[in-house]
Amino acid sequence: MGWWQVNADTMAEGRFALSPLAETTAALFALQAGLAGHPGQRAWLDAHRPAYRKRLAADPITALLLRAALGRTWTADFLTPAPTGEDEPSFADELARIRATPPRTAVSDLALSASGPVPAELHRSDLPERAADLLEWVWSETVLPSWPQRRRVLHADIVARTSLLTQGGWATALDGLRPGMRWLGDGRLRINALDYPPREISGARLLFVPITPLTPRQGWIAWSLPSRYAVVYACSGVLAEANTSPVPQALGSLIGAGRARVLVLLDTPKSTTQLVALTGQGLGSVGRHLRILRDAHLVRRRRAGRSVLYYRTTAGDALVEAGAGQPAGSR
Repeated sequence: MGWWQVNADTMAEGRFALSPLAETTAALFALQAGLAGHPGQRAWLDAHRPAYRKRLAADPITALLLRAALGRTWTADFLTPAPTGEDEPSFADELARIRATPPRTAVSDLALSASGPVPAELHRSDLPERAADLLEWVWSETVLPSWPQRRRVLHADIVARTSLLTQGGWATALDGLRPGMRWLGDGRLRINALDYPPREISGARLLFVPITPLTPRQGWIAWSLPSRYAVVYACSGVLAEANTSPVPQALGSLIGAGRARVLVLLDTPKSTTQLVALTGQGLGSVGRHLRILRDAHLVRRRRAGRSVLYYRTTAGDALVEAGAGQPAGSR
């Protein structure tokens, strides 16, 4: 198994962080694989994959670069640098780090990810530029149009994980973060179930970065040696799919679009802070919606540790289903 040795300072300063580049890289992985993790992503793939395939067909060098970079068990390091951990990093600033990769480093990274000799066609000086150009296309064409929505989902996941961290420490917050990952104790953080040698990262900055696409690559490990490491993980399926359910027009007309959005999202229990992140509405507005929905017996609440979770009642389910034109109980 692969594990990292960390000290108390590294864990104390560890944090969850957003990265537009990580989200775009995950979108690239999904486009390359052509596999959808949930129904909402199927529609996204159908909308964007034809143009993606056309772009690669017109640029065989970049297509070959991508095949070499996305190895069976390893992705070329220069393609997945560790985020800086800034609160609101710009995609352009993050992408500039890939463009600045020395060509020799890119070729060396490809040799590792491809598990063998790098094709002669890829022994060239423009590989970092080509990779960055492709990521820039994926960002502008497939991610940026939905970035506000994606950003809310990612924030909601960070809110939920931070809440777990507050309640039970890192062992609780990291439980189930990604396949094979868990806290082993004695300063050991298992990051996957692969047979890699331990790595000493005490004193480095450690980040945990959520992404929304759910593909065969359920996240990855990234580093910018020697001082920054990151665990990129797929946020929970409930959050990733939350915005794929449209608000029925009839329901929005009946109780208001904002309140209807809250009711639709409560098909699974969520906290107020999660609802704020997912809807983009203010805390006061979400609170008012929840109070009215509770008074109408469409929503109930329960305490889970230090959090209060809200969820739909049977009457709430029936109202959403009726608004969507489905008979109650047909799900």
